[in-house]
Amino acid sequence: MALFKKRTVGKPGEWYYCLEHKKVEEGPDCPGKDRFGPYASREEAAHAMSIAAERNLQWENDPRWHDSAARGDDD
Repeated sequence: MALFKKRTVGKPGEWYYCLEHKKVEEGPDCPGKDRFGPYASREEAAHAMSIAAERNLQWENDPRWHDSAARGDDD
């Protein structure tokens, strides 16, 4: 057992979504690699996966992020 526990970054009042446990946390309980956030409210954190899906879809359809040469377009 370790004498000193590594403290995760964050503070109470910030909400996170834990990817490992699939639950909302106030103040980080899990390491940063396993969570999304911080979010302003519990409700916003509860929708973290849908927010991420929407952002991914926006990125996929944003022409500024896609080089036409990489797609094989010669125009």
